[in-house]
Amino acid sequence: MSLSSFSSHAHALAPYGWDEAWAEEFAPHAALGLLPGRVVRVDRGQCDVMTADGIVRADTAFVTPHDPMRVVCTGDWVAVDPAGAGDPRYVRTYLPRRTSFVRSTSSKRSDGQILAANVDHAIVAVSLAVELDLGRIERFLALAWESGAQPLVVLTKADLVPDPVSLSYLVQDVETTAPGVQVLTVSSKTGAGIDVLAAVVSGGTSVLLGISGAGKSTLANALLGEDAMEVQEIRDVDGKGRHTTTTRNLLALPGGGVLIDTPGLRGVGLYDAETGVGQVFSEIEELAGQCRFHDCAHESEPGCAVREAVDRGEVPERRLDSYRKLVRENRWIVAKTDARLRAEIRRDWRLKGAEGRANHAAKRGPSGSHQHTR
Repeated sequence: MSLSSFSSHAHALAPYGWDEAWAEEFAPHAALGLLPGRVVRVDRGQCDVMTADGIVRADTAFVTPHDPMRVVCTGDWVAVDPAGAGDPRYVRTYLPRRTSFVRSTSSKRSDGQILAANVDHAIVAVSLAVELDLGRIERFLALAWESGAQPLVVLTKADLVPDPVSLSYLVQDVETTAPGVQVLTVSSKTGAGIDVLAAVVSGGTSVLLGISGAGKSTLANALLGEDAMEVQEIRDVDGKGRHTTTTRNLLALPGGGVLIDTPGLRGVGLYDAETGVGQVFSEIEELAGQCRFHDCAHESEPGCAVREAVDRGEVPERRLDSYRKLVRENRWIVAKTDARLRAEIRRDWRLKGAEGRANHAAKRGPSGSHQHTR
């Protein structure tokens, strides 16, 4: 590929995030006559790739199809066959991912499923049409932090909470749940807050996350300034609707930046997200470092700095419960593929069982103490 030809590719792909670092990474593939492009949609073993010549359809069979962590996904930068190379054209490889958003699958093997690649901002959309589920927000944030992207919580449908004081309390609840994360309120109906969000996501690639009915597709349309994503009516009773988005789609935003819209996620399982969990619960992790015992479970151990903070009202009991739950879940997921950790968990269970039996025996008193004495 000539230098002028490669420069034209760079110019055409710049709105989709192409930069000098990607060009340098792609150079060996360019020498083989392959073309750079970004995956904007994946569907049944094929994908749509944005190239300098526009969108092309390519087969992904050459890229490890049986490993769910190595399949081509939306957001990947790939090397594709040039025009005239045959029908179908193929994705020959993808460039090393800078970030990847991964959740666990529902399989018993505990495989990871990659949802999006090369993401800079992870937008967690939360609808104000229903009661806030802070535990679910924490779960999304754990995955977002683990991906390497910067999380952002967007409270949608803010027009349904017209009282500014009530709205400020809801924002405060989420901010307590999301330390180090910006929380924005927006209304696609009135346009409030959309300009602020557009400015935040104008640099880099953003992925929209959330359950069905969170308002993701409506939010995407507001950022795009057009009805690019089909939106269906949401039930007022519970805020739920049909899954209007069925695939992950990558779209260039008019104000700069790239947006990946995702289907509503029914289940958000952790996948080796220890770092992400620690980031979400940073205040608990910091307190845990002050506990008397390094393996403190923050339950009833003496000298537990976390329990003391909960008792003082500095850390909500709900938040500690959520922390324990996500730590246990993540540990169990990792243990499915880590024999050493499985052995540690079994040992902990045996120790806790022995402690429970000892405590029960202590409550009953010494043998024969139930007999009457004369």
